[in-house]
Amino acid sequence: MIRSMYSGVAGLKGHQLKMDVIGNNIANVNTYGFKAGRATFSDMFSQTLSDATQANGAGTLGGIDPRQVGLGTVNSTIDNIHTAGAFQSTDRTLDTMIVDEGFYTVTNGDDVFYTRAGNLYLDSYGYLITASGEYVMGKMFLSTDDFDDEGPQMGRITLDDDQTRIAWGEGAEAQLSAEPGDPTAFQNYLDDMGIREEGDNGYIYNPFAPTDEEGVSVFTQGEMAGRMLVPSSYRQISIDESGILKGLDENGLAVDIGVLVTATFMNPGGLTKVGENMYQQSSNSGGADLLFPGVGPNGSLKIGGLEMSNVDLANEFTSMIVTQRGYQSNSRVITVSDTLLEELINLKR
Repeated sequence: MIRSMYSGVAGLKGHQLKMDVIGNNIANVNTYGFKAGRATFSDMFSQTLSDATQANGAGTLGGIDPRQVGLGTVNSTIDNIHTAGAFQSTDRTLDTMIVDEGFYTVTNGDDVFYTRAGNLYLDSYGYLITASGEYVMGKMFLSTDDFDDEGPQMGRITLDDDQTRIAWGEGAEAQLSAEPGDPTAFQNYLDDMGIREEGDNGYIYNPFAPTDEEGVSVFTQGEMAGRMLVPSSYRQISIDESGILKGLDENGLAVDIGVLVTATFMNPGGLTKVGENMYQQSSNSGGADLLFPGVGPNGSLKIGGLEMSNVDLANEFTSMIVTQRGYQSNSRVITVSDTLLEELINLKR
């Protein structure tokens, strides 16, 4: 059998794969936060008919280049193009778009995922979640330590008369390490916990304390980032450009509930797609650097809208035409190769 037929088969497979990528791009042209893919190719192993020769010292013969016949093409990469999509206004307070670099960090309880889709929601308990139900991760300004049958309780911390117990929410208590009647030890405990005084014997749990010279809280995944939870009595929940989750408490006062964390990667193209607009860290993406929106390389947020897909339909349709012609050309190679074999077989007649 002749080499050109196998080269044509390899070409058909390669262009079919490229068409699969183009089809997926077009299918997701209206998927929020979607990043277009691109298939690239490289030539397959070449069969060497003769090696290169060097010119002889006598000056009678020059050097000769090698003679090689390629055996077709093979897929080299399928890249994810992480350019930003356009902003689509929705006027919804929980719709956000990350400007420039960064991914929202979400979890299903077992695994951590990353997404660019900023259409966020609240569930019946008050957790901030994605469209597919994963919990959005951030750093809370309020405590979420205690739960009851109706869901988590959180909010203002109140003190007993002897200042030895604090209550998180309604009725749930936590024993302090301070000795009864020892205000100094109790205040030290509050300082260690990052709890700040809020007047009238009330305190708010606020672990949002700067840890570096720039006054920016820096933390690692699993240590300080957790689920974002809104107290059941809060209303008019929104997110601002810095990723701070806000709401009005039962007294109508504006309260900063917590702040979202976003992740950047050394190589975002190395992330693994897992569906539902989400990615997972891979061995070639690098580790997730978690910070807050607008801090360091992390992009700030645009509020009241979503990031559209970065699929360029004009480019995709042009690539579709080129891919179709490439597929047709490779099929002609197979057809003509078959004709040559037919002529060879006819020599016996």
